[in-house]
Amino acid sequence: MLKVLIAAVFLAMLTSLLMGAGYLIRDDSRSRRLLTSLKVRVSLASLLIALLLYGFYVGDLGRV
Repeated sequence: MLKVLIAAVFLAMLTSLLMGAGYLIRDDSRSRRLLTSLKVRVSLASLLIALLLYGFYVGDLGRV
């Protein structure tokens, strides 16, 4: 279950990255959507690191 959650957060980060790239290309300089996309991406990255640390701590990700 944890691995699926990690994969979902990673895919959400990639989606946010692609959306941010699209906003960078299309929007004018006054648009705040790029900044919002960056905030979401940083939050998701923090969540991903926390999930990875938790997975290694409890041993779910350390086993082969």
